[in-house]
Amino acid sequence: MPSPHLPPTHRALMQHVYAQPLTVEQVPTPQISPGSAVLRIESAGVISYSRDVYDGTRRYPYPTPLVIGLHAVGRIVALGADAVALKIGMLVFFDSFIRARDDPSVVMLSGFSEVGKAHALMSGEWRDSTYAQFAKVPLENCHPLDEERLCGPPMDGGLGYSKEQLTWIGMALVAYGGLRTIGLQVGETVVVAPATGGFGGAGVLVALAMGAKVIAMGRNKEILDSLSKLSPRVRIVPLAGDAEHELEALTESGPVDAYLDMSPPTASNSTYRKTAIKALRNGGRISLMGGLSSDNDLPLFDIAAKNLTLQGKLMYDFHHIRDMIKLIEGGMLSLDPIKVAGKFGLEQWEEAFGVAAGMKYNEVTVLSGWGETD
Repeated sequence: MPSPHLPPTHRALMQHVYAQPLTVEQVPTPQISPGSAVLRIESAGVISYSRDVYDGTRRYPYPTPLVIGLHAVGRIVALGADAVALKIGMLVFFDSFIRARDDPSVVMLSGFSEVGKAHALMSGEWRDSTYAQFAKVPLENCHPLDEERLCGPPMDGGLGYSKEQLTWIGMALVAYGGLRTIGLQVGETVVVAPATGGFGGAGVLVALAMGAKVIAMGRNKEILDSLSKLSPRVRIVPLAGDAEHELEALTESGPVDAYLDMSPPTASNSTYRKTAIKALRNGGRISLMGGLSSDNDLPLFDIAAKNLTLQGKLMYDFHHIRDMIKLIEGGMLSLDPIKVAGKFGLEQWEEAFGVAAGMKYNEVTVLSGWGETD
């Protein structure tokens, strides 16, 4: 039965054939069902490699035809009858990392990629995503945002953030999941490498909010200098291919406690992973979150001899999302450094992908199906 407050159709960014060009189309508006919410999408995140996903370069699996998308900030406009805490009108963060309800090990990224055995999950109820005016999403992936606190004016006790800035939660969550999983503590020192990309840079900001000291490694000196200005608790180590010198720089104040690895697929032959691991103290922890596409040599003797914990982590756990939002609402993790690189309409998707590809660690690019007067 159609939801009475929803229009019969809406605009959505679609891909009909895998790796082929996208089109904006007028399609039937998603309808509510038990266990779901329909959101009016205010601001949907675009990540730096979106173009490479949808043109087939990265070969991420997903079904077509598909309304593409990712994490988003939206307002609830319809709710399944089984909703008890969510209310129509709430502003929520939509977590695009969807888990199968009967097997949480089966996961997908809404509108972006199916992982492992998730084909049935992504081909069915949650097929279409957020690069649209409306999206139907699982209830449990809607996380309420204190709109008055987050978006209200500072004179009234608000933080003055825009909905575009709030989409950065989707980037910060990845690093937060890795840091929480290895139990990063206040006052500890963590190496983040590489720290100059979107996820690594988010890792620096999140680790600072968690009360840690950070050693940021990377090749982009301009970005490293920017990171060093975030806090006196940030120290930078430029990567120049001299592993011995880099190890000395990492340990100039003694062994470090933890290492957050955010390596991209292109970093398979880099040596900084070994260097960062060698810099760890006895009993140190390693969070492997990167997207390396090949097996890599790790310093296994060091890992064994120093009783290191090596922890792989895909994304984050469910309870991490609420905790992350609390950090932001409480003012511990400030979004003031987060800038909007560009806000684009659905028809401007090519421009949005281009701008996103050049984003700095503290920038967001977003798509919205609504104009200023809608």
